Amino acid sequence: MVRKKTEVQPIRRDLAIYPISVAARLLAVHPRTLRIYEEEGLIKPERTGNRRLYSANDLTWIGCLRRLIHDEGISIPGIKKLLRYATCYEMADCPKEVQCTCDAVVDRAIPRGLRVLAGPEEERDAREKEVVVRKEARQTDTKKSTKDRKVR
Repeated sequence: MVRKKTEVQPIRRDLAIYPISVAARLLAVHPRTLRIYEEEGLIKPERTGNRRLYSANDLTWIGCLRRLIHDEGISIPGIKKLLRYATCYEMADCPKEVQCTCDAVVDRAIPRGLRVLAGPEEERDAREKEVVVRKEARQTDTKKSTKDRKVR
């Protein structure tokens, strides 16, 4: 029997692979801290059942959050309000070269979801559309994983 050689691919930065315990250890924080950030809407880890999985981009963003909270002295409600009007790199004063290459900016839902549009109704509609897109993406992922299991 000839085995098919699989090609090893590098891990994508947006692939959620770190459970909360590993993410907390990598960031040197307590897992409860990550749960608080999620409850406040600052991060949105991927969920598999009741498990939270974090990507490398999530870890980068959480590092930026920690710096804003502890070094800059901005409160969590303050960060949430600022994100409605500015991107993370504008708040954190990131250099220009980092702004263009930071993967965490793309991975986060906050700047895309909390943009102030014409008013509260437009903002609510934008959030609802975002939820629909995420549900469709999850359904597609579920179908792919079911199909992969059947192939094996």
